[in-house]
Amino acid sequence: MRKFLLLLVLSIITQLNVVSAQTLFTAPDTVCVRQPVRLNSTNFNAQSYYWGFCSGDIGNAPVGTNLGSNFGFHTPANIDIVQDKDGQYYGFVVNAGTREFLRLNYGSSLGNIPTVTNFGDLTKGLPVHPTSLFIVYDKVQELWFIFVSGGYTATESTLGRIDFGTKLNNPNPIVANFGNLNNLFNGPKGIFVAKDASGKWFGYLVNRYSNDLIRLDFGYNISNTPHPYNLNNPGGVLNSPTDMAGIMDNGEWYFFVTNRANNSIARLDLGHTLDTLTPGGTNLGNFLFRILVPSSISLTRDCGKIYAYITDSTTSQLISIEMPVATGPYNSIDYSVVGGTNFPSGISSIIRDQDNLYAFITNVKDSSLTRININSCTNSSIRSFSEVTPPVYYYDAPGLYNVYYVIDQGLPTMQVECKEIRVMPIPPISINITPTICKGDTLKVYAISNNANLITWYTNYNIDTAYNHTDTIKVWPAYTTDYHVELSYPDGCVVDTDVLVHVVKVIADAGPDRTIADGAATTLGGPNTTLDGLLTYSWSPVTYLASNIEPFVVATPPIDFTYTLEVSLNSETGLTCKAWDTVVVHINCGDFYLPNAFVPGSKNSATNKFGILNTQISQLNYFRIFDRWGNVVFETTNPTAKWDGTFNGNDSPVGVYVWEADGFCSSGKPVKKHGNVSLLR
Repeated sequence: MRKFLLLLVLSIITQLNVVSAQTLFTAPDTVCVRQPVRLNSTNFNAQSYYWGFCSGDIGNAPVGTNLGSNFGFHTPANIDIVQDKDGQYYGFVVNAGTREFLRLNYGSSLGNIPTVTNFGDLTKGLPVHPTSLFIVYDKVQELWFIFVSGGYTATESTLGRIDFGTKLNNPNPIVANFGNLNNLFNGPKGIFVAKDASGKWFGYLVNRYSNDLIRLDFGYNISNTPHPYNLNNPGGVLNSPTDMAGIMDNGEWYFFVTNRANNSIARLDLGHTLDTLTPGGTNLGNFLFRILVPSSISLTRDCGKIYAYITDSTTSQLISIEMPVATGPYNSIDYSVVGGTNFPSGISSIIRDQDNLYAFITNVKDSSLTRININSCTNSSIRSFSEVTPPVYYYDAPGLYNVYYVIDQGLPTMQVECKEIRVMPIPPISINITPTICKGDTLKVYAISNNANLITWYTNYNIDTAYNHTDTIKVWPAYTTDYHVELSYPDGCVVDTDVLVHVVKVIADAGPDRTIADGAATTLGGPNTTLDGLLTYSWSPVTYLASNIEPFVVATPPIDFTYTLEVSLNSETGLTCKAWDTVVVHINCGDFYLPNAFVPGSKNSATNKFGILNTQISQLNYFRIFDRWGNVVFETTNPTAKWDGTFNGNDSPVGVYVWEADGFCSSGKPVKKHGNVSLLR
């Protein structure tokens, strides 16, 4: 079984030390919901980058799918999966009942349903009743090897090696069966093979029936026939072992073993080298009776922690053990039956395919395959990014989220790092909800939270900056403005929000002051007045106005006059905003003002008579109207008198008439003028 994540492809011994040091990027430990998250890479020279902001977290509960029993399994004993250098995923299974070796081809994604190649017993080179397998890659020779052990008795117990060469899709792998080396094998299980820091290759396995730990020395070439050593039962902790997985942590090697007889997990401590003859042993117990007849174990490291997945062969339960380091402390979780597991016999390595994690379990009872996966979440505003500097993003729900970062993916220089970010609910905050003010007014805005240890207002527009670190501050915006406030909490949570101050702009524009002719009319109101159906308009005084409730009104004052326009708005919040403006109308009496036509007998009183329109004439010496022959048809000294279009009681004919007038304005200025008027009917 491939028990050491990425060891075979990426020289994970070095990588794991890098990961635990958290050197590839910096990130906050804790943020709030919708708080901007900023990540910073510390490597700017990589050939490729990948960020997963909502990556699958191995600490979360897995989900499972039973893929059925159409894969040619017959008493499947063990499984492991690996990714080849070309990006293709492969799984390998051994059938204990039929002595068969099978390859599962997943293609480019472990989410695919695999196709199967059955190699049979490899011309009887495969061990009888194969029970365990382990995939290893020699990156110096660039060769793939799969070690298989088997045997239900000491007599038939053997170890074999399958050579795939440079590609795992090799249709004709070569098998070598080492037999029972020095007769030390007795139901060998849980194979583990790795290169030590010395450059030598070592293998380990456990004997189920004799409770021995067997070491295999390959020397500097993994293709050699290994030399075996019986290390007996370190600390007496092996008790009918069924599987073993290995890992290096902080420069030390450790094996974790599942024991069937006493339903326990044992830890073997090898020290800083695999070349040891005196490993230590510790019985870790049954984890509150969660471990019941364990059948297989897989170890992986993710987000700075080590995780063990253990299958139970009779209850079909899946158990997870989380540990910050290999020596504990240990936190176990029982996931019960996941994905239709049915008397599981083996569990593969846990492989991360960018943001998703996968593992596979073989089931003896129905010869089926179960896929276990931990999928990426959907709670980040951006799911992933592929450049060195990621954009600012946020999480929309509380929880523990995993950031996954890989540089130089698929290359020998590939490095992986992940970090968990805890997202906290937004703390209770009392805040103005879109306050409304009138333009020109001052308002107090606030963002009050008892647990905040720092409050900062960042918008400097029309704000009392002397108090920008208090929860309440005065503002006087002239237009609708977002006042940005940031509240920081001791746990690292930062709430970044705004108080939107809605400004009601009410403008009154009565128009410019003007001078009009004596007797003339003028329209009051300017272009800057706020026009809205919700507004009310009022002109005062109402004297000489045609209307006083419109934004634009007609005025005919007889003397100089000042008018005031009031514009008001009653908002839905109950706020009343008002604005005022004035206009002065001056009357100019320096001339006589008369119309140039009139229609006697019409119903319009403004046009059915003809006369002087001035209201500022203090003395009229004469006002005469002549027909075309020079006859006077109308004459008066009364400034308000008007001709009705008759002469001697008869209607005057249609035509053009001449008029002349002479008099004085109320200012004493003399005025004299003559002109024409058309009589129309």
